[in-house]
Amino acid sequence: MNSTTVNRRKNEDKAARHERGAGTQSSAQNRGTAQLHDETIRFTLDPANGTPIYRQIIQQIEYAILSERMRPGDRLPTIRSLAVALKTNPNTIAKAYGELEIRGILETQVGSGTFIADKMPVLEDDSLNRKIREVVSRFAHEMRDLGVEKRELIKLIETYLKEEDK
Repeated sequence: MNSTTVNRRKNEDKAARHERGAGTQSSAQNRGTAQLHDETIRFTLDPANGTPIYRQIIQQIEYAILSERMRPGDRLPTIRSLAVALKTNPNTIAKAYGELEIRGILETQVGSGTFIADKMPVLEDDSLNRKIREVVSRFAHEMRDLGVEKRELIKLIETYLKEEDK
């Protein structure tokens, strides 16, 4: 190894430690976030749901593209930085990126990074509807467990959406 490689690795390690320290995730949660330019793509991983982690990452990238939170040309986090943020093996991230690249949804440019391609992912309507029902159900159960009444929940959602539109 030459001194440039050693210095580069030291800088990468320092950046990775900084990312871990500055993260918003607690170690008790199975969640992670990764920055994408000035927008945030939030990956929520649940090892207990039976879906492999790499498939969860693929699904969440596809949903971000379909909801236009990510557009063609947007740069994805590096494999290493995303693995650090999600506290998962880099091979898991590489597998997800690789599958999306084979399907033409991502493009990797050596030395530049991994980007969203022009090809849109294709999801069966049933898959998307199932995911929406799953998320809404989980949210409704959590709110009920917190003692939030139906009317109050509707007001909270409306307030949140108004604030987000600003």
